[in-house]
Amino acid sequence: MLLVGALALALMPFSQASALAAKLIADIDLSNQTMVVKQNGVVKYRWPVSTGRKGYSTPTGSYSAKWLSRYHRSRKYNNAWMHYAVFYHGGYAIHATRDTKRLGRPASHGCVRLAPEHAAKFYSMVERTGKRNTRIVVKH
Repeated sequence: MLLVGALALALMPFSQASALAAKLIADIDLSNQTMVVKQNGVVKYRWPVSTGRKGYSTPTGSYSAKWLSRYHRSRKYNNAWMHYAVFYHGGYAIHATRDTKRLGRPASHGCVRLAPEHAAKFYSMVERTGKRNTRIVVKH
């Protein structure tokens, strides 16, 4: 019994390091209209986004992913197409857009829009990593 306890204590730093290494971070820069995706501390992707246009803001801060909706439609904005949505703050989400020509500049009602293939990739990464291990950081 004592040997099992000692072994568990000896392995604890490795399990803590593994848990930290499993983190997925989406860094969204409003001034540059970009999202950098980091996994295990390594930059995996850098994508253009569209965030809140004039009159609509994208809230800044650090959030965990709250819930996922693969084929989401907005009840607030005329059934708008929001596939691969990763919700992080109330009704705010990172999701796909069909309006890809506007990526790289503010164009949304406050959500973070991505090209459909990028949104699908991020969505699957969140599914694999887990909502609790995902951080969404929005800064100016």
